[in-house]
Amino acid sequence: MLRFTSGFRLRLALGGVLLLAGTATSLTQPMIAQRILNRLVRDQGINGLLLALAGAVVLGTVVSAGGYFMVESVGESLVRRVRGLLVARILVLRTAVVDEAKPGDLVSRLVADTTLLRQVTTQAVVTSIIAVIALLGSLILMGLIDYVLLAVTLTAVLVIGVSVRWAATGIGRATGKAQEAVGLMAALLDRDLAAFRTVKAAGAEKHELGLLTDAADTAWRRGLRVAGWQAASGACASLMMQTSFLAVLGVGGARVASGRLPIADLIAYLLYMFFLTQPVTTLSGAWGQLKAGGAAVERIQAVLELAVEPIALEPPRTGGRQGDAPYRVRHPAEERPEGRGAAAVAFQQVVFMYRPGLPAVLKDVTFTVPAGGLTAVVGPSGAGKTSLFALLERFYDASSGRVLVDGRDVRDWPLTELRRSIGYVEQEAAVLAGTLRENLTLGLAGVGDDQVREVIGLARLGDVVEALPGGLDGWIGHRGGTLSGGQRQRIAIGRALLRRPRLLLLDEATSALDATNEAALRDTLTAAAAATTVVVIAHRLSTVIDAHQIVVLEAGGVRAVGTHDELLRSDQTYRELATTQFLAAGAPEVLERAR
Repeated sequence: MLRFTSGFRLRLALGGVLLLAGTATSLTQPMIAQRILNRLVRDQGINGLLLALAGAVVLGTVVSAGGYFMVESVGESLVRRVRGLLVARILVLRTAVVDEAKPGDLVSRLVADTTLLRQVTTQAVVTSIIAVIALLGSLILMGLIDYVLLAVTLTAVLVIGVSVRWAATGIGRATGKAQEAVGLMAALLDRDLAAFRTVKAAGAEKHELGLLTDAADTAWRRGLRVAGWQAASGACASLMMQTSFLAVLGVGGARVASGRLPIADLIAYLLYMFFLTQPVTTLSGAWGQLKAGGAAVERIQAVLELAVEPIALEPPRTGGRQGDAPYRVRHPAEERPEGRGAAAVAFQQVVFMYRPGLPAVLKDVTFTVPAGGLTAVVGPSGAGKTSLFALLERFYDASSGRVLVDGRDVRDWPLTELRRSIGYVEQEAAVLAGTLRENLTLGLAGVGDDQVREVIGLARLGDVVEALPGGLDGWIGHRGGTLSGGQRQRIAIGRALLRRPRLLLLDEATSALDATNEAALRDTLTAAAAATTVVVIAHRLSTVIDAHQIVVLEAGGVRAVGTHDELLRSDQTYRELATTQFLAAGAPEVLERAR
């Protein structure tokens, strides 16, 4: 954890010095009170000492407050830094890692676990150091007053130390399990929100509520265990302090009665006993907080050790001005990377499986996509079509073989340059909560209104602009829930076109469009194919019959490559797909062409 404090250590040390100065000022107060009592007994003036005592109280309060604020500000800065590191790590995780992760648990680590670090920094580290110094200083001054009473006090302190250390182990273990339960609850809720309408349509609210309630109950029970251990620790410390106070009062009273100890010394010693309560309480809590923070650090460190993509993003400059961008987004008018014009693609004996031990979804796939023009990839569901795009975007790496863009293995491309060259429209057409403009210009900077309006026309988004309150700057809800599937697809297509890509990948990008919009966008894609390489995955073959080439996939392998007419004559699978769809669509002119 201490490595996260780099850059803040001077401020942390200064805050600690101020707290120490406030503590030292407080330690002088019983000594001044002792002298006041001695002067009262001798009927001497005490005005100067009263002023000194008042000054010590005020000065100690002000200095301690300043030190506390400085230490707390370091705690907040530490949380900000760790959250920045986590966000930077999460956003560049390998896709396979995210597939296995629980998004809600990642959010829990980002929010809840980082908050624990602030407590560790301010209380379990800095204030505990101050508490140790205050404890030692108090004990030394108490020993100067009376060593017999000091022996009674030390016995209590040692017993407290043993009990607190015993309780701290339980606190750390219980806190780790409690945080895991909170992460599970967040993961379940994230799952339900991601499929909110599905849950409602299935009438599964009661079932999901039961799962969430069970998770909340588990978190509650484990939280009670943490509270129980903390209560036990505090109770032991409080019991021993009270017991030692009574013992000091009894022994000290007997020594005063026997004349071995002045009454003023006993009162000063008791004032130090009162003062001793704070550092003892701080230390007893610090042990538990240190263990709890250790559990949080382990969960945070586990995220920071997850495998990431080889992407050249600068880490967020958390020590700089708030709002500094972690990396520079691209202006769409910038020169295309790796040369100009459309990109060529080649798959050479590619084998791919999503995880070791799973069946291969692509088997010895070999075909080429020439620069420019429209290439379609068709085949039955589960043939591996979407996996081709995942390899081109380097969401995954091929298990064997090579995927080439412009004759260069995608693994040799700088990842940011590769993805800047590609426009990708996913099958689910993801839309982010935000304005329509923000969705279209995602990842781009300095986009002019003329460019946006052009893309709105190309993607047939005029109806979306008119329907949204605020038009182009109108708000789109969570996951675009207020939009139709076709509107979400058109937004995703507009976002891809605005990037001016050299390679445009569309995965079932027109599946949710009506016939009018599909025909219009087909014309747009045909026009785009004159300047860039367009690769389309399609189940509806009517959208790709004019493609320059069609790649037929089946069971993870390339079955045939050719034009629509060539494949109708030569490939049985394609002919069956085409015949079935033409009959179902009732398009006699297309059926005649197929014949």
